Amino acid sequence: MNIGQASKQSGISTKMIRYYEQIGLLSAAKRSASGYRIYTEQDLKTLIFLKHARVLGFSSEQMKELLSLWKNTGRQSAEVKQLTLKHIETLNQKIVQLQEMVNLLQASADHCSGDQQADCAILKDIEQGSSST
Repeated sequence: MNIGQASKQSGISTKMIRYYEQIGLLSAAKRSASGYRIYTEQDLKTLIFLKHARVLGFSSEQMKELLSLWKNTGRQSAEVKQLTLKHIETLNQKIVQLQEMVNLLQASADHCSGDQQADCAILKDIEQGSSST
């Protein structure tokens, strides 16, 4: 299948497929006589795997590790679990940071009159650094 077909079937843009090849997440595609990329069913499975990993928030480096583990039938599930638990910890830290941002922005919004006046508590808080922790 060509890159357009691989894109359509995997749900990953052609630009992203090329990027995944460039950074080594996807093996370089074979080329037709006219130079077009040709993808196999295994390439498609890999692209779908990458799409699901990306949806779960794994970084490119983590996806490299996951791919390596996925392809290694001699792996130990403990390795996969360790990587996943580390990712969960990172996600939980991001959730805390996002909630802090929401709280700070909400406090600023609560102090903003939101009327026709130019004075704005939100902009003052950002200017003064009240939005950073």
